[in-house]
Amino acid sequence: MPWNTRDAMSLKEEFITLARQPSANIRALCRQYGISPQTGYKWLRRFEQDGEEGLKEKSRRPAASPTQTAPGLEAEVIALRQAHPAWGGRKISHVLDQRISPSTVTNVLHRHGLITPEASAAATPWKRFEHEAPNDLWQMDFKGYFQTGQGVCHPLTMIDDHSRFNLVIQACAHQRGPLVQEHMTEVFRRYGIPLQINVDNGAPWGAPRNPGELTPLGIWLVRLGIHLSFSRPRHPQTNGKNERFHRSFKAEVLNGCTFRNLNEAQQAFDQWREIYNHRRPHEALNYKTPMHRYRISQRAFPRQLGEFEYGPEDVLVKPYDSQFRFKKRSFRIAHALSGHTLALRPSKKGPEHFDVFFCHHKLRTIDFNQPDSKR
Repeated sequence: MPWNTRDAMSLKEEFITLARQPSANIRALCRQYGISPQTGYKWLRRFEQDGEEGLKEKSRRPAASPTQTAPGLEAEVIALRQAHPAWGGRKISHVLDQRISPSTVTNVLHRHGLITPEASAAATPWKRFEHEAPNDLWQMDFKGYFQTGQGVCHPLTMIDDHSRFNLVIQACAHQRGPLVQEHMTEVFRRYGIPLQINVDNGAPWGAPRNPGELTPLGIWLVRLGIHLSFSRPRHPQTNGKNERFHRSFKAEVLNGCTFRNLNEAQQAFDQWREIYNHRRPHEALNYKTPMHRYRISQRAFPRQLGEFEYGPEDVLVKPYDSQFRFKKRSFRIAHALSGHTLALRPSKKGPEHFDVFFCHHKLRTIDFNQPDSKR
């Protein structure tokens, strides 16, 4: 994978963080990041000697002094708020190493007219279930769309459920499956493959008219060994962490901004992604950053897809023209599955019921006592 210079510093920091983990395989990590082992070990040596200064020409550390006066500290609070209008008192306090209490930060913001009802609503925390480990579940969606000077932009986002680590914010010209698969392939090559991905029922991974139906993109994900799950229709909270990420993304990047083209939008996305993953403290993570909790997946992206092996007791069928035959009856199935091998197994619902699987993914249950329906 060619090295992407647009966010090179952020990728260097990610590489260093992952490479310094006790169980890290440095050479495998270099391959996933598209660099030579010599380059990877060189970065590690420079980081050990000089910290971040060894990785960049200009220091990114904030200009701060332990002898700074109260007016100077107040100026820092104001500067942070102006740079990140959605950040509240607790977040700013932690960024400033708690040299000022959250309540005092809030007072400063009120005095300078920097707290609005909209900002307070954007900072309202959401509470939800969290998976135990990184890469147990990723959440994926498009953040709507907006117009640039040269056309429409559809931001594609992916979030790790456990760490809130953002795997990608990609400015896309459209939402069609092949383009999404191309960007997902780049993510898989860099970070590995998760156990599960949750999506909504919209295109290109879902079928709005038949929620849960597999599309070509969904078939590809299932063949990779990923458990694909779909949000309940009209229940966006099922993908809650990605929805919450979208709120922050809108408040801190999109509101009030215009972009001439997709490249300009992507530059803004990459800059904020680096802040979000590496510098922005997250309240749900005890004010750690997502990068602090994220670990690269041990499931590597395969060079080619293998054939799935069904069990010896499975009854195998191959659908054509959106249907398959079983016991002299025809049953409907998603058109995208035409030509793929499916397996039928006895269902726990009764002797006349059979569960239909594609690889590990359950598609539906058929009932010989009822007329066929797709659901």
